[in-house]
Amino acid sequence: MSGKRSHGHTDDDLEALRRRAEELRREIAEHDRHYYLEDAPVISDAEYDRLLDELIAIETAHPELITPDSPTQRVGPPELVTEFRPVEHALPMLSLSKVTSESEFHDWIGRIRRQLGLPADAPLPCHFCCEPKFDGLSVELVYENGEFTLGSTRGNGLVGEDVTLNLRTIRSIPRRLERRGGHEPPRLLEVRGEVYMPIAAFRKLNRELEKAGERVFANPRNAAAGSLRQKDPRVTARRPLAFYAWGIGRWPDNPHPTHSATMRALARFGFPVYEDSCVSKDPKRVAAYHARLLERRASMPFEMDGTVAKVDEYAIQRELGQVARSPRWAIAWKFPPIQRETRLLDIGISVGRTGALTPFAILEPVEIAGAIVRRASLHNFDEIERKDIRIGDWVWVERAGDVIPYVVGPIVERRTGKERRFVPPTHCPVCGAPVDRAPGEATAYCTGASCPAQRVQRLVYFASRTGMDIEGLGEKLATQLVERGLVEDVGDLYFLRKEQLLELERMGEKSADNLLGAIERSKRQPLSRVLTALGIRHVGPTVARLLVRHFPSIDALAAASEEQLAAIPQIGPVVAHSVRTFFSSERNREVIEKLRRAGVQLEEATTHEGPRPFEGKTVVVTGRLERWTRSEIKEFLERLGAHVASSVSKRTDFVLAGEDPGSKLDRARELGRPVLDEQAFVAELRKLGIDPDPGVEPTGQA
Repeated sequence: MSGKRSHGHTDDDLEALRRRAEELRREIAEHDRHYYLEDAPVISDAEYDRLLDELIAIETAHPELITPDSPTQRVGPPELVTEFRPVEHALPMLSLSKVTSESEFHDWIGRIRRQLGLPADAPLPCHFCCEPKFDGLSVELVYENGEFTLGSTRGNGLVGEDVTLNLRTIRSIPRRLERRGGHEPPRLLEVRGEVYMPIAAFRKLNRELEKAGERVFANPRNAAAGSLRQKDPRVTARRPLAFYAWGIGRWPDNPHPTHSATMRALARFGFPVYEDSCVSKDPKRVAAYHARLLERRASMPFEMDGTVAKVDEYAIQRELGQVARSPRWAIAWKFPPIQRETRLLDIGISVGRTGALTPFAILEPVEIAGAIVRRASLHNFDEIERKDIRIGDWVWVERAGDVIPYVVGPIVERRTGKERRFVPPTHCPVCGAPVDRAPGEATAYCTGASCPAQRVQRLVYFASRTGMDIEGLGEKLATQLVERGLVEDVGDLYFLRKEQLLELERMGEKSADNLLGAIERSKRQPLSRVLTALGIRHVGPTVARLLVRHFPSIDALAAASEEQLAAIPQIGPVVAHSVRTFFSSERNREVIEKLRRAGVQLEEATTHEGPRPFEGKTVVVTGRLERWTRSEIKEFLERLGAHVASSVSKRTDFVLAGEDPGSKLDRARELGRPVLDEQAFVAELRKLGIDPDPGVEPTGQA
């Protein structure tokens, strides 16, 4: 019989844990090799973190199982066997401990208090400086007497690779430090930061590689790492790499007592630094900043996977010290993963409101960015063939913000030979009609004139928030309305009777009244929303507003020639042809007449464009407003001619600040930009004769 050991484990239990720890170390070491040395990881960051967390949990509970070569005791792979000259870092480039929730973040704050010998409720003696956690390749740049002399990758944290020649090709890395405001560069300065590839540049590079028949990169981080570690610097020079500084190594006699002051100094020397950072003593401000970054994640021009929070004061950093892998004074608060791996079980086909056949992946359920994903977009049949995606593949799936999840590509290394190639259908899976695919087009279309799928999807789109915003009309109800023969086109919605609705499944008196009320309210939607809801190809909300600005009634738009439409800036021949084709259809004109008889608004409330007092001005909105939601104030300001920017700069004309404005307000004051609170902004609008009520078109004198 096995004897008892500590923590209630038997000898057999402990032996099983030892074997599991060894297995995890081998697996992590293999993934380190793929990540650090080959720039081609075969698992996601989240899956890697899961393996490492499991090993940490075992070693924390049983310190006797820790080995010197364990990945918990170092940053990267144990040794670097590369073709680049090794460079030993004078100060280690440590990794960061991570948290994934607000409660874990506050636990970290609690540990700082305890390490400083403070009671749990004592005010903190330090500030926190926060900025995005860039998802690129960490490097160190050495400057001697202002000249860039040596550049290296982080490597394993102790030893990196000499990539000086490649780093010299990146335009945002200064060759020589600038002397701004009378500040002389230090004798020695080690700058640390992230080499990354902007998302737009990454997509363009992959298109070029694909066109040349070369292997594409899985994500911008891999693209940055692979581009920087080229043997030929001329190849790196052709890659669109960029750099952000986020810290320093050695700077003897650094006159700045804080990290934030040091970053401002680096900016004066000519380094790109992230300007919209946050410095605060209040952990709640840090949490709010993290939430704002997460909200903006999908619209950022670069990849980021969390927030880095650092104790700002160097004296307190030194007091807190570090552990084997990471400093105690900094943390990486990770975002929910947006890219995970899972198995593709099958490929289904959806038929859209225009008859377009769109393939989608049926997946083993996987959690991405806080949501369970079972289906993901495959875009079109050409994409399936181009990416060589097969049924049964392990695939990367990505979900950024509110974007529909999509399959990035297969993990070819995990194929077993049992995977099946996909064959596109020749007939519509809904109505059985033949499928038509025009030469040169990626999309195939159902030719069935009465295909039920198109009617349902047109109805759902018409009622969506970007369309007529008819609350309660989703796909299940739309399907019932079509199948019962109550609705053949969107115009029929406005002639539904309560007794008809009460015959539908799960439809009671209150639900029917609510739906009829929502349909009635939708009649007051502006013409631009009506145009969007009609589902004209290539006409979304932005194009619809542009069309209405030139043609303030649906009759004027319907009478416009293709040449008149194409002459509008930002419209062009493709959209013009699509709009003209839509209004040339007798069936579509019949639908518009139904909408007219129902009392739907088919003209703009005013026949002129209205005042644009902020024409050419750049405005930044920060904080919570009482009168407007964020999307409403953005649309309102754009109607007044403003460009609404996401960050404050010297080009900002004014900042509109609501409650809890955050770091943008601090930045505006630092740059001397005008700031208006909501009350002052409303007063200014009224001086201009503009009604500030949400949803009201600007009227009055400019």
